Amino acid sequence: MRQSGRCGRFWSALTRKKRNEDDGSDSQLARVLSLLDLTGLGVGSTLGLGVYVLAGSVAHEQAGPAVVISFLVAAVASAIAALCYAEFAARVPKAGSAYIYSYVSIGEFAAFTIGWNLILEYVIGTSSVARGMSGYIDALIDYKMSNALREAMGMNVGILSDYPDFFSFTAVLILSALLAYGVKESTMMNNIFTGVNLCVIAIVLVAGGMNSDTANWNIRPEDVRPEDIPDGVDLGVGGFAPYGFAGIMAGAAKCFYGFVGFDCIATTGEEAKNPSRNIPLAIVISLIIIFLAYFGISTVLTMALPYYLQDPGAPFPHLFRELQWFEIMWIVSIGAIFALCTSLLGAMFPLPRVLYAMSTDGVIYKKLKTVHPKTQTPVLATILAGILAATMALLFNLQQLIDMMSIGTLMAYTIVAVSVLVLRYEDTSLMQRTEVTVPNVLNQLFNTSKTENPTQMSSAIVKIVTGLFAVLVCAICSILVAATDQISTDYPGVIAALAILGAGMILLAIVIACQPTDKTELTFKVPLVPVLPLLSVFFNFYLMFQLDAGTWIRFAVWIAIGYFIYFTYGIRHSVEGVLAREKAADAEANGNACIEKNGIDNNGFDASHDRIFSSIPNEHPRKSSRNSYTLNSD
Repeated sequence: MRQSGRCGRFWSALTRKKRNEDDGSDSQLARVLSLLDLTGLGVGSTLGLGVYVLAGSVAHEQAGPAVVISFLVAAVASAIAALCYAEFAARVPKAGSAYIYSYVSIGEFAAFTIGWNLILEYVIGTSSVARGMSGYIDALIDYKMSNALREAMGMNVGILSDYPDFFSFTAVLILSALLAYGVKESTMMNNIFTGVNLCVIAIVLVAGGMNSDTANWNIRPEDVRPEDIPDGVDLGVGGFAPYGFAGIMAGAAKCFYGFVGFDCIATTGEEAKNPSRNIPLAIVISLIIIFLAYFGISTVLTMALPYYLQDPGAPFPHLFRELQWFEIMWIVSIGAIFALCTSLLGAMFPLPRVLYAMSTDGVIYKKLKTVHPKTQTPVLATILAGILAATMALLFNLQQLIDMMSIGTLMAYTIVAVSVLVLRYEDTSLMQRTEVTVPNVLNQLFNTSKTENPTQMSSAIVKIVTGLFAVLVCAICSILVAATDQISTDYPGVIAALAILGAGMILLAIVIACQPTDKTELTFKVPLVPVLPLLSVFFNFYLMFQLDAGTWIRFAVWIAIGYFIYFTYGIRHSVEGVLAREKAADAEANGNACIEKNGIDNNGFDASHDRIFSSIPNEHPRKSSRNSYTLNSD
């Protein structure tokens, strides 16, 4: 009994929710953001380093000219994830991040996981922008900086960069110092940054389009002279997709990086006009604009220069150097560096705020919430965040950083999609109880009784079936990635396994669709539930499985560090946990007081018996327990 009680308390700790003290009715934010404003916000927050790096990098290493298809796949996956994010945000009538939404709606452990992945997203965002800016500056000086560092301090470790990038390291530390001092993010600078981005894209499209040759989309390896192939480059099979379907999907996993940031639209539920219409429209329109930008850049780059000659670190200056258009090379490079400087501030700015929010809730070390009285900034959080981002920029190359950001963001969006699915079928009344018997469970699987409101049994079925669906998705993704070349009639076993797993996934989706849904009115709801959230889970897992083993190792280390912090500190010092323990202690104290006052308890036993049993150690901590003082001292 005691063991089961401990397990129950542990589960309660993992699923405890943050009190939603603001119901949104007294919001001070005016609904002023139109569809155009929301679309501009999404485009401005998303177009960044990806414009200057992704197209050339993915074309060179993964997809060849089929990089345009990779961007399309990433855009579709991003759009579905964004719709799930929008409903998730609508459930909490308060501006915030996925961390806050999940803490209020799902529970503490899921919120910590999402928050920890958000920290990774912002850290990698800062590090990758710094690395990208370093790459463009290095390209302008004919790669003298990277060559010198590689010769003097080369790092021959597979999961690290070839050399330590001290320029990126220093740039991030300087930015961290400025933010700690109190430098604020400028709306005007962000608008200028977006304008510079669009101007650079326009110049590349025009200048590169004048040198496009469709023959570069149909290159045959046998027609290429060996001396024209750079060392270590594999031409694949040539043509439009030289690395096949697997290369397109691996490229899509990297291209997902280029769409990170659109979710800011979903957090504007309090400020958007007609949010149920404008938020999903703005998400779709902004993603279309962003995709067209990437599509145009990818098309021009791969038509103007063969895919095997692309520079994965700085494709724009390399393209115009090969074309001997040096004036355009300098204009594009300086514009890119200027835009990336501003983008670096935008990438770093939210990071200390996420650390501050999590430390305020007590799920990470509370010292991080310390605000300097003069600068009014979380100094310690800002400095530590800067050191972490600078170290990542120092040790990892740009491609490794992009992969890590993609996997962290995909994991967070997967949790959001599952959360939306669970909440849509959640029993909020806690009144619809059904006896758990085999006939009742079988009837509820397909809801033969036509139940209209969720019950505890129907909610439990959705949770269990969603977990089984995730297991089948992992299995089918493993086969699709590991046995891509065996998916043919020559390997009937592989085809049979995929067919069985696919049929199982469809059956589980039908079971979920048969369950009654919550009727709570929201400003926005995902259409076609459960199809779209399940598709989001499938797309996200599939793209994650496309990333290499080194990325998974680095991500596992990051998650392990986070869970170590949570289970050794956060689960005990969480503000919600302390309040729950104090509430339980108060209730127990009040109950004992009533027993002692009346002398006889409700069951007719003398209170002296209760005093005897009360001498047995109680598993619930008292309000004056050591933990409370420890927390207060923090």
